[in-house]
Amino acid sequence: MTSQQDLLDVLAQVARALGNGHRLALLERLAQGGAAVETLAYTADLTVGNASQHLQQLRRAGLVTAQRSGKQMIYRLTDERIVTMLGLLRQVAETNLAEMERLVSRLFAEDDADGALEAVTRDELLAELASGKVALLDVRPEEEFEAGHLPEAINIPLEQLEDMLDKLPRDREIVAYCRGPYCVLSHEAVQRLRQLGYRVRRFEEGYPEWKVAGLPVA
Repeated sequence: MTSQQDLLDVLAQVARALGNGHRLALLERLAQGGAAVETLAYTADLTVGNASQHLQQLRRAGLVTAQRSGKQMIYRLTDERIVTMLGLLRQVAETNLAEMERLVSRLFAEDDADGALEAVTRDELLAELASGKVALLDVRPEEEFEAGHLPEAINIPLEQLEDMLDKLPRDREIVAYCRGPYCVLSHEAVQRLRQLGYRVRRFEEGYPEWKVAGLPVA
């Protein structure tokens, strides 16, 4: 006969799979779209062997699936609710752990002493998009952009930014976004573009949070 403890033990398997920063990094990347282990390893700064081991842990916990495509195994999130779960985990940690609060406050603070790079909230972005006041800049790699992005966003990967400035409007404010709240790509893009005289801010969330909220994507 199944007991409550049996059910809780299964839930604990999922919790154990989440109990590693590298595995959380892999989930964050998979929230952008499916990817091969080599891509995931590069994104999470792991060897392919280590990434494979972490992915097997996530797979056993039911958090990712794998499907062969030619010679590659393509990994994907099993459920978009995983993005919501990661968001709740982040919120609980930021609210209740002093160390998390300290680290978050320092994440972008060193290059933003005057607070000029304050992020755009989801509600603010929706309002500004509706009024046509802003242009969206997606600074993720092209393969992530192709897997899904905010409507009418311009994709310029961060490393190509200075070479593709002609794609950016000068007559509107630019809002840059990337993988999620802790992604530094959009922050760095904002810094570079501000130095070049653009009006630009970053979106406080990322593509996965926008999609899970049920907002339009392309």
